[in-house]
Amino acid sequence: MLTPTITDAAELTTMPASWPSDAPGETPAISFRGVGKTYRGSRGELRALDNVSFDIAQGEFFGLLGPNGAGKTTLISVLAGLARATEGRVSVLGHDVVNDYASARRSLGIVPQELVFDPFFSVRETLRIQSGYFGVKNNDAWIDELLHSLGLSDKAGANMRQLSGGMKRRVLVAQALVHRPPVIVLDEPTAGVDVELRQTLWQFIAKLNREGHTVLLTTHYLEEAEALCGRLAMLKQGRVVALDRTSALLAGRASTMLRFKTDQALPPQLLPLARVTGRVAQVKVQNAGEVEAALAVLRAAGVKVEDLEIGRADLEDVFLEIMQQADRPPSSLLSLDPEATA
Repeated sequence: MLTPTITDAAELTTMPASWPSDAPGETPAISFRGVGKTYRGSRGELRALDNVSFDIAQGEFFGLLGPNGAGKTTLISVLAGLARATEGRVSVLGHDVVNDYASARRSLGIVPQELVFDPFFSVRETLRIQSGYFGVKNNDAWIDELLHSLGLSDKAGANMRQLSGGMKRRVLVAQALVHRPPVIVLDEPTAGVDVELRQTLWQFIAKLNREGHTVLLTTHYLEEAEALCGRLAMLKQGRVVALDRTSALLAGRASTMLRFKTDQALPPQLLPLARVTGRVAQVKVQNAGEVEAALAVLRAAGVKVEDLEIGRADLEDVFLEIMQQADRPPSSLLSLDPEATA
């Protein structure tokens, strides 16, 4: 289930009727073309990215998903100019990140995963210095708006060393936005932060997206991606394994889920169709007959269930299905024999 916080953010990011991705001939905000990255070391070669190709349209809220080690951060490092692709081409609003790196970087605002800050300056001084890196002068009005929008107004004069981890992350967001970039990249921006920061951040980023800014988000919080992103790409072992609108991914692969809580192990017949997190079990079903058959198997095995409900599969279910890349046998629970577990 989506949290109220993320649901609110989803309402804020409703796309206009004429989505920019439908505009013919428009220069993509971000373009990856045949991007590959190979790391070479004493232990041999590591293929981090393998022929990654897709475009992100101007004005999109785009999600980049994948397990740890899938290549997400490597791809963003190539985009930001922190790493050089072994092959392929990357551009930002038509500016090649290698041949026209100055224009490309001026168009980007990147919020990194790591907390990186200078301990010798206050929050406001940090943002003024960051403005100077991009040649932006007399930027105090926009800095004030950033401080207000990110809940940092009362910390403007505080030294960066005095801030909590959550406050430092807010400053990272402000630094990425201080030169008003048309393209915003958020690399795990809410990792380890509190609910208040998530709410504040998504409201502000959603506002910028409505105003025309392109947003590229990587996150392991799949409820955020489902609620916020109009389109998604999924990486696995450096390759794009799924690329589509979020609604299409959910409709095309997801099904109905039987959810319940139990303190007991599931019967073997249900395990191939189930995802278990602690006491919560979710079993993939297709229709009412399969629901009845699954419940019959549980009863025959003597498994006691609580809080039984039926709902649609979410992005986490779709993500796991795509990542597993397993050809499951026909999952008709109608063929399961409850007597087999008796």
